[in-house]
Amino acid sequence: MVPRVVVTGMGIISAIGNSVEANKKALLASKSGIGPISKINTIHAERIKVGEVIFSNDELVSQLQLPEDNNFTRTALLGLFAAKEAVENAEILDINSYKTGLISSTTVGGMDKTEQHLKQFSSSSESQKYISSHHAGDSTKKIAKYLGVNEFSTTMSTACSSATNAIMLGARLIKAGKLERVIVGGTDALAKFTINGFKTLMILSEDVCQPFDEHRKGLNLGEGAAYLVLESEKIAKKEGKSIMAYISGYANANDAFHQTASSENGQGAYLAMQKALNLAQLKPKQIDYINAHGTATPNNDLSESIAIKRVFGNDIPDFSSTKGYTGHTLAAAGAVEAVYSVLALQEQTAFPNLNFKSKINETGLIPVTEIKKKPIHHVLSNSFGFGGNCSALILSKE
Repeated sequence: MVPRVVVTGMGIISAIGNSVEANKKALLASKSGIGPISKINTIHAERIKVGEVIFSNDELVSQLQLPEDNNFTRTALLGLFAAKEAVENAEILDINSYKTGLISSTTVGGMDKTEQHLKQFSSSSESQKYISSHHAGDSTKKIAKYLGVNEFSTTMSTACSSATNAIMLGARLIKAGKLERVIVGGTDALAKFTINGFKTLMILSEDVCQPFDEHRKGLNLGEGAAYLVLESEKIAKKEGKSIMAYISGYANANDAFHQTASSENGQGAYLAMQKALNLAQLKPKQIDYINAHGTATPNNDLSESIAIKRVFGNDIPDFSSTKGYTGHTLAAAGAVEAVYSVLALQEQTAFPNLNFKSKINETGLIPVTEIKKKPIHHVLSNSFGFGGNCSALILSKE
């Protein structure tokens, strides 16, 4: 019998809080963390708004009790901070008491340090220590070592769907009997590289983002990390664990349309949502809330809206994008929003889509704009990345 996969722990750090509890309070208070750039020396600091984590690198190093002479990037620090909370939240005392893996995701990798030290790599030993921390797998390696995970670890990098794909792979490994417990999620730090890159694509907003609004101007970048502890239901019950949610459905699809743009009919998004529903053996009408990808770019929000209408017809569930709180945290987004989806199940609450004023003319969809208490049994969380890499995840109460 294929084991059911459950969530037994969560950890998160974002622009709206440095713990699961702090993030929950901000969501319930409709409090955004988006503001001017303060931690990066860039000419765009006065014009572009982002979602920054409040802690400096030095503060993160101190809280994690790392040696001062280290080569941790901000991406690795944020990831370790959130993964540590997830493990503690799951009340894991011996990380290797069961076959445990780590699947972490990132797109930025160690770029935040590379861009600071690149010109000194050939001459400064202090700078050279960051050469090895540039690649995407470095943060995964550091998190695994700190936590003591030695059974299995790997890194996922599929743009903005990365963390959702990490969750999906973790669930599949548990179902296949390869692992009994997996820490899954993602981490990304803000860097000039990404700020300049997204500005070149002309999809950054100089105002706070307005997901699913007719007059949306683009996204706000964010940084952060989030991880979930997945376990087989059998082990969770054997250990007397509190089950926060079930991973009931997931899927990945690609619309093979464009390097950065979503297809006009949302084919990849449509296929991902439809296949996730099929795996969960759920009808569209059984989804109570959608945590949408909702980047607030003209292309994504229209494409996703069309895909949602294709799946749900005229019976659209309550939906919202939570990127108005945190900004778009890139590879971490799927895990950040998976945590928020579990919180929606726990609080029986659909969270508001901040800054919405007018519906998109082509689709007429209206997201939730105020805290909405309601029975929620199944949440669909969407994560769509560049290259058409589209993923959907369904989390269920039981």
